[in-house]
Amino acid sequence: MALSLGQLASAEGLRVLAGSAGVDRAIGWVHPTELVDPTAFLDGGELLLTTGLAFEPAAGDSGAAWGTVGDSSVALGAAGDSSGAYVSYVDRLVAAGVAGIGFGSGVIHDRVPPGLVAAAEAAGLPLLEVPHEVPFIAITKAVSAAVAADEYATVVRTGRGQQELTRAAVGRGGPGAVVRRLARLVDGWVLLLDSGTPVEASPASARSHAASLEVAGLRGTRGFRLPSGDEVVLHSLDSRTVLAVGRGVALDAAEQFIVNTAASLLSLALQRNREQSGVLGQLRSGLFDLLLAEETLAVTTIRRLWPAMPEPPWRIAVIVGAAAGRRAFAEALGEAFVVEREGEVVVVAPDVDVVEPLVHRLALHAGISGLHAAASGSHAEGSGPLTGGSGPLTGGSGLRTGGSGSHAGGSGPLAAAAAFRQASQAARAARAQRVAWLDFAEYAGSGLLSLLPSESTALFAESLLSPLSTDLAEALRCWLEEHGHYDAAATRLGIHRHTLRNRLRKVEALTGRSLASPGTRAEFWIALTITDTDQPTPPG
Repeated sequence: MALSLGQLASAEGLRVLAGSAGVDRAIGWVHPTELVDPTAFLDGGELLLTTGLAFEPAAGDSGAAWGTVGDSSVALGAAGDSSGAYVSYVDRLVAAGVAGIGFGSGVIHDRVPPGLVAAAEAAGLPLLEVPHEVPFIAITKAVSAAVAADEYATVVRTGRGQQELTRAAVGRGGPGAVVRRLARLVDGWVLLLDSGTPVEASPASARSHAASLEVAGLRGTRGFRLPSGDEVVLHSLDSRTVLAVGRGVALDAAEQFIVNTAASLLSLALQRNREQSGVLGQLRSGLFDLLLAEETLAVTTIRRLWPAMPEPPWRIAVIVGAAAGRRAFAEALGEAFVVEREGEVVVVAPDVDVVEPLVHRLALHAGISGLHAAASGSHAEGSGPLTGGSGPLTGGSGLRTGGSGSHAGGSGPLAAAAAFRQASQAARAARAQRVAWLDFAEYAGSGLLSLLPSESTALFAESLLSPLSTDLAEALRCWLEEHGHYDAAATRLGIHRHTLRNRLRKVEALTGRSLASPGTRAEFWIALTITDTDQPTPPG
């Protein structure tokens, strides 16, 4: 730690005459000067030493004070009239950012001028009296030694921190280990964000800061303060990855060096991981193509490289959606056989119980939008969370999601190509129906409507039914459900059968379609079914 004014006063026998509230200020350097205005030669943080030569004493050490600014002589005031000059002198030093004044008594002045003491106290500037027996050189040496010791401690601390970070980077923990070590070294929180999504955090609660960072808009900003008061430093590691470090107080010099080291190590680690992942991804993709082609050698090779690969028949997970979500899903599955291809992630896992809760956690808890999944496993049909159970993503839960939620579907235990097709189709159907989970068996049993594109059918239904009021649409629906029997439909509606006939004639007139045609009746039924699922029929 740098030497403070209070520590120096205690060590060298100096007396604090003014500004005692500021004696905790660190001394950056010592600057002896007798100039009335030395501000041009100051950097800030100095202890300014003076014998008061600029303040010439009169007889009895209370005479006129004088000095020079530039080439002009400036009277600092006669005895009893020098307070304004002392105030100006102190104000200049405060504006220059000096840490304090050390006034050497017993050389020019027997004592420190009272006007200077009053001005320093009023400005809150520490004023230390340096006795005649304490030479200025002793103070300079003491501060110089403290500055050197502080700089050496910074170097040692930085070196140790760099060593710890390097060991973490080359170990098996990857970027996560570097993030955790950095958080401990700076005694703060650290976030590693990929396209704005937290991928590593230490402590885990640091993820809550992601929304406040607004990284996309702050890439040009190195440091700022959060509404919570935390000081934050950002480092862009590449075009999409950002390192954020924050804590309640600003980082010191050593900590800034340590953060810079972590940023460099993380940049190298991310580049290495992406290169390795690219090569491994190409290998997996090629092997999966062979697996789909039912090449026996592919199964043998995959099981040799990925022992977790289950025996056939397979149930295969397919994930589509945001790139960040796909990467997070693939990384979280660890040793499973994972393939990224054409905007999808295909997973063959030994126990697909892990797939559904993982999709749920990544998509909902971690805030990954646009993540959709189709999953299947080696369980018998009808068992487990991926086959219509009561888990958070199952069809049985009745959970419906919006367009940016997660959607999942599953296949039966089949050969790779067939299971892959089933899972993909079930996932698309789940997304179209806005349900969280859809098993292929359930999807296949849902009839022709599940095969129709949702956007096209919704537009068709809206166009066909828009002329109809709620009463007309309900009369048409009830009549179709009763297979065209007027009496049964009228009884259900609580109206006379002639009233029902009149309403159906009005339907024909408004839509320009004849209910005598089986095709027209089928179109009306499809449109009514779609609006039942989507939204209420608009009034006519």
